[in-house]
Parts: sequence; structure tokens; C-alpha cells
Amino acid sequence: MAKKWVYLFREGNAQMKSLLGGKGANLAEMTKIGLPVPPGFTISTEACTAFYENNHTLPEELFNQVRTAFTELEATTGKVFGQKEQPLLVSVRSGSVHSMPGMMDTILNLGLNDETVEGLAKLTGNQRFAYDCYRRFIQMFGNVVMGVDHYHFEHLIEKQKGLRSVLLDTDLTTEDWKQVIHKFKECIYMYTKESFPQDPQEQIKKAIVAVFKSWNNQRAQIYRRIHQIPDHLGTAVNVQIMVFGNMGNDSGTGVAFTRNPSTGQKELYGEFLINAQGEDVVAGVRTPEPIIKLKEQMPKIYESFCEIAQKLEAHYSDMQDIEFTIERGKLYILQTRAGKRTAQAAITIACNMVEEGLIDKHDALLRVAPEQLDQMLHPCLDKDAKLDVIAKGLPASPGAASGRIVFEADEAEYLTKQGYKVILVRPETTPEDIHGILAAQGVLTSRGGMTSHAAVVARGMGKACICGCEQIKIDLRKKEMAIGSLTLNEGDFITIDGSTGHVILGEVPLIEPTLSEEFKQLLAWADEVRHLHVRANADNPVDAKKARELGAEGIGLCRTEHMFMEQSRVPIVQQMILAETLEEREEALKKLLPMQKEDFYGIFQAMDGLPVNIRLLDPPLHEFLPNTEELAVEIAKLQCDESMDRMELNKKETLLRKVRNLQEFNPMLGHRGCRLGLIYPEIYAMQIEAIFLAAAQCQTEGIRVIPEIMIPLVGHVNELKTMRELVNEVATKVQTQTGETIPYTVGTMIEVPRAAITAREIAAEADFFSFGTNDLTQTTFGFSRDDAEGKFLHTYVENKILPENPFITLDIEGVGSLVRLGIHEGRSRKPNLKTGICGEHGGEKRSIQFCHDVGLDYVSCSPYRVPLARLSAAQAALKK
Repeated sequence: MAKKWVYLFREGNAQMKSLLGGKGANLAEMTKIGLPVPPGFTISTEACTAFYENNHTLPEELFNQVRTAFTELEATTGKVFGQKEQPLLVSVRSGSVHSMPGMMDTILNLGLNDETVEGLAKLTGNQRFAYDCYRRFIQMFGNVVMGVDHYHFEHLIEKQKGLRSVLLDTDLTTEDWKQVIHKFKECIYMYTKESFPQDPQEQIKKAIVAVFKSWNNQRAQIYRRIHQIPDHLGTAVNVQIMVFGNMGNDSGTGVAFTRNPSTGQKELYGEFLINAQGEDVVAGVRTPEPIIKLKEQMPKIYESFCEIAQKLEAHYSDMQDIEFTIERGKLYILQTRAGKRTAQAAITIACNMVEEGLIDKHDALLRVAPEQLDQMLHPCLDKDAKLDVIAKGLPASPGAASGRIVFEADEAEYLTKQGYKVILVRPETTPEDIHGILAAQGVLTSRGGMTSHAAVVARGMGKACICGCEQIKIDLRKKEMAIGSLTLNEGDFITIDGSTGHVILGEVPLIEPTLSEEFKQLLAWADEVRHLHVRANADNPVDAKKARELGAEGIGLCRTEHMFMEQSRVPIVQQMILAETLEEREEALKKLLPMQKEDFYGIFQAMDGLPVNIRLLDPPLHEFLPNTEELAVEIAKLQCDESMDRMELNKKETLLRKVRNLQEFNPMLGHRGCRLGLIYPEIYAMQIEAIFLAAAQCQTEGIRVIPEIMIPLVGHVNELKTMRELVNEVATKVQTQTGETIPYTVGTMIEVPRAAITAREIAAEADFFSFGTNDLTQTTFGFSRDDAEGKFLHTYVENKILPENPFITLDIEGVGSLVRLGIHEGRSRKPNLKTGICGEHGGEKRSIQFCHDVGLDYVSCSPYRVPLARLSAAQAALKK
């Protein structure tokens, strides 16, 4: 029996998403529940997979099934595909399993040619409409299937409008469109040396192939990479009978959300255009009307649409993004999907739906993507700042951003890599601009509405965005934008506020945002569910306080070397490193001791009652010394100076010799971590003394301290044993001196493979293990992180040599196996051994899922990622 590749809408349902794609499954589901959906069929994602497996060749049986499906559509409508008198026209749209708005290709009005266009004109009694449809079809087919840049078609339309002295496409007549169609065909032939195909059967075959191919276009690949969508899923193809929103003033098209996607408010939110097709709304070519105005212009249609919107939201128990068309006073629903929303809207909608009884708390927790919480913590405009507002557009995606104006996506990407902050300014964005939107701080467009491409993509990425700012006139050739008499050039600074739509001249100070009650409520629910504790990486009292405010349950990593890098301390640290004798080194350490004590005192104070895991000095000593090349240049200048100070020269030359002596061939594997403590125990002794003196002071003031002292880079149990003895010795001394008994633990960071492999032996001397997955990834792969990310890692991920950047998402097969082994071996020696991770993976959702699965006690991440980790830990528990 031949494999089934094609499914009529009435044959599917919402549960067939992996086979029919999100769009196809939802069209089937809406058909099933009796909504006014134009009939059609879906070519499955399996056909797409077969297409790629068979070297871009469609399965032989596929077109027999497509023809059978067309016969069904013809019987339903009384129209015939390719027939002049009663022509059946269809749309051909992509539909992946996961929503990828605008990333793949669509073709409308397929089935038109020089003969059927006349039949359509006669059938509808509207010649202008028929030829408008035909030019749209040629334009889309020419671009999507035949590869002619859409700019060439737009240029010909603009030229025709110039000849007729009109502003809008709707002002062009039937004769105008006939002329444009002729020029479009010439344009296609000029660039492809092929004629535009007149045979509808050839059109449909080529359109299906083009949609399948669009699964692997550049913008789709970038989008999948950003949103971590697997490449193997493929796209379905949805073929649907055309309904026309461009048949006159009793027709139209629009997009609406069942709730506000920016704020989450329970209100119908969207836009429509009279006498237009769907692409006109999302492409941003015309600025549409807000959906509420449909109530004035077509009250019955509006009422009917509101009922359908409510029905769909209740059916899916989620906020819906609905596309609709009105053809001569009749409403049709073309698509529904879970609507893209801002972080605040996602949280508000989830909490409100729990209150309304649509979903429960667990559903609410699973509805919010953890990375969205990151958007909530980004800066907003300083309320006290003076704002020079120069224009106002539509507030398409909230948040504020400042940067230099750039007009091209490539330039945005380039300048961002150079370290500049930029705002991408465009008449409207297209899917080809996605890399520029990703790079920019925010996006500003002069055309388009709240559901345009720029708005949808920016909201999904958490970028500030303003659309439809018609006051600005953009000249891409001159690279400038004018607002009245004011002209701004590329490189000038502006600030955009995506919450108000204000465009502001210059760079405006940004401040920390306030967190909503819904935000706090959602995280409170997360805390009820999660098993993993969440700590923060913090090296100073300010970060510790912020971490606690955001829900951290302690500090999982306090990097003491960061305290040494403060400007006023560097000379003393250098004095300590360059000391020739133990006495000289101890003299410098005496100066550092009170400074370190104050550091720890402030952190203990901020974390009153919560554990603080302090890692003793880890990096190689040369990192605190001057740069070798810079020193050599200074010496060369002194030598060339006739009035040089001989003592200064000798001092610099001595310093250079010492710096060179401390340099290492491979510092990451060199004299650092516990190796420093073993060779220079006085350095670690000073740090330990500072910790216990600070802890003793806190205890006398009624502050509860729980210090955890972590020895870095242990690879052999004897290293930890020796260092533990030093900690105990200094702790006893300070406790005797102060009269304070301080409970403490000693453990190690597992960051070299040998430590994970010999974890059973190391556990004998450890109260806890903290997996330092940044260094463990480096030592497992043999990658230097800085070199790998700068030179080849991007290519590895791009070419699928590695599925992910292992420094962002934990490498579960390799590094994860060592973590799993370390936990198992450590707890086989000490069943209650506390374990956690403190690398950057502690704030990444998939890595947190792994941490939950292997039974870690806690994860630790940067303060601002604590909310993300709390939600991810809850989702991990629910998914398990």
C-alpha cells in the first residue's frame, strides 16, 4: 500500500502536529469544530523529509495524492483548477511543527495565468481585483520559486505609481496592473532566462518544492538556531482554497490576538486592512487599522469574530494569534496558533488563566519560557531623564534601548561584533533582516503595524521595537533619516522606548525594571514545585544583595580573585606576587588581610542565614601582573630618553624579568588553583583567616554565617587533604582568638576529568562537590574557551559537528557523563555528599533539566539569571 503523504483538513486534528505541522494541525482542528475555514489539504512533514533524503526529489506517489485532493476541493467548490471559466485558486503555505513566523515561504493566488485571470474577472465581475491578484501571484512566485529579488518587483510598482502620480497600490487601475504584469514577466525572464509558467500543474509542483526548500533558507536556519528548533523536523505544505480580502470595501484581512501580546491584558488586540490580502498586513507595506475599528465598519463581522476568538482560546486554553479574511461580507478563519508574546504578557496571561480556571498552576509554569524571564530584568528608561522625543510610532515590543543608528542588517551585525550598540532602522523589516534584529539593541521601522514582521520577531527575542513610525523618512541610499527639519545620519545616537513608541534623540540613561506581582506569583509557584535549590555566583556585597532579592538561596560561587582586581589593590597584589622572600610576601598579605575580611563581611551580611561558598584563589598569578609587551615598550621608550631615570629603568627591567619568569605555556593547565595553595600556603592562609575573622565579627553582631570553603582545581585526593588541614589549622587559630565557634564545611570544585573519575577517593576529604562545568568542559574537550569561541567553535556548531556550543548548553554525553560519574562515586563514599554546579550552565534551562535528572542538590548562576533558574528547576520537576 502506498504511503499517505496528503491529508485533507477533515482528516486531521490538533494532535497530529508532528505530521501536519502546527498550521496544518490547527486548520484540521478548526475544521473539526465547525469554524469557517476554507477547505484544503496538507502535505506532511514526512514528505519534506523524503524530499531531502531523495536529493531534492518529490516522492512519485505524492502528485497522484495531490491530484486526488484537488478533485475533492473541486467537488466542494464547483470550481476547477486550471479551468478558465470557473478557476480554482489556492494558497500554498509552509507549516512547521514549531511556529516560525515569516521564516519560510508562502505563495498566494496560485492557479492564475493569462487565461484564468480573465475567467476570474468575469466570475467576480471585478477586473481590477482579478489583475491585482495576478500581479501578486507573479510577484510571489517570481520571488519564492524563481529567485528574483522582490526589490525588482517593488521598483516596477513604484515606477508605475510615479507615472500615474498616485501614492497607494489601491490607486492603480486595471490597465496599470496589466502593464505591471507585462513588466513583471519581462523582469523574470531577464533575471532567470525562463518564462513565467502558465500551466497550473507546473505551478503547484514548483511551489511545493519551493516551500520544502525554504525549510533550509538562511533566515529559517538562523531562526531555528536562535530558538533551538531541531533541523530534522521539516515543514508541511498547506494548500488551501483562496478567499479574497482584496475584492473591494466589503472585504479585508487581518491578524488578531485574543489577548494583548505586549501586556497580557484580556482584550482583543490586532489590526486589519480593508481591500487587502494577508501579506499586506504582516509585510508592513500599509499601516493597518486597529481591530476595534472593525466594530464600526463591519459590526456583524466583528461580533462574529469575537465569538470565534473566545471559542478558540477556550478550546486551546491559551492566547491565540488568528489570521482572518473577509470576502464580500463573509468571515473566514485562515489560521490560529499560540500567540507570540512578551515576557510580561506570558506571565500575566499564565497567572490570569489560572485565576479564570482555564489552566492550573502547573500548566502556568510550563507556559512561560524560562529565557523570557531574562527580558523582565533588562533596563528601562530612567524616569528622571530629560527626553527629547522626536517621533512616535506604535509600541510593538516593550523595553528600552539606546544605540547608534544603522540602516542595514549586515552593518548591525558587523558593528555589534566590534562592540558597538546599535538600533536597526528600516522602512520595514523582512525575514532576511533577522541577523540584524538579533544583533541590534532594538528595532525602529517607519511602516508596518503591531503584527508586522519586525514586531513579531522582536517580541519573540525580547528586543525593544517601534513600528509604523510614519514621521521618519528614511533614505537608505544616503544612510540618513529625516524627522521634519531634523536629519540624523548613520552612527548618530537615538533611544527607543518600545513600551510607549517614543523615539528619543541621543543616549538616555537606563534603570533597572520593577518586577510585577504576577512575576513574583509565578516564581512562588515554581518554588513550591522544584527540588533543585538555586544559588548565585556573586563576588561582592552588591551582587549578593541583588541575588537574594531575586530569590537566591545562597551563594554557590564567590570568586576571590575578583576581589584582588580592584584598582586600589592591584599594587599590593603585585607586591605579594613579586616578593623575593616569604617575609616580603607576608608583609603584602598583611595589607590584603583586612581588605579581604571586609569583602567577606559584606557578603556574609547580605546573605544572613544562607550558605556562602567561597573559592580560594584560582587563576595563575601572572594575570595580576602588567602585560609583557606593554612593559617592553615602556622600557624601550625609557632607553631612548636622554633624561631617563636609571633607577626607574632598572625597576622596570627587573619587573619584566619576573613577569616573564611567571609566564606559562598553558596557563589553564599550569600553576593555578590548589597548586598555588600548595606552593604558597601563606596566600591561602591569609584568605582563610579573612573568612573566619569576618564570620566571627558577623556572629557577634547576630548575623548567621554558613561558610563553605572550596578548594579549586583538585585532581588528586592528597591535594585536598593537605589544603583541608590548612583550613582546619587556620580556623582553629581564629576561633581560639575570637572565642567564636563557626560551623563550616570544606569541599572542592570538580573541574578536571581525573577528579570526576576518582571522586570516591576525593569524597573522603570533601563535605561537598561543586562541579565547575566551565573548566570541566575545557579540560574534557581540550578546548581553550576563548580560542575555541573566537576561532572555530562557531563553525563547529554551524556545520553540526557539535549540536550546541558546549559552553552554553552542557555537553550531556561527554561532560555530563563525568558529572554523573562524579556524583555516583562521591555518594558511594558519602551518601549525603552535597553536590551542585557553579558554571554558567547553572542558568541554562536544558542544563538545569540535566542537573535535576542526575540528582544535584543545587545550581548556581549569575544573580540576574536566578529567576530563570528557579522556573527551569520547576519545569524540570514537572517534566520528570
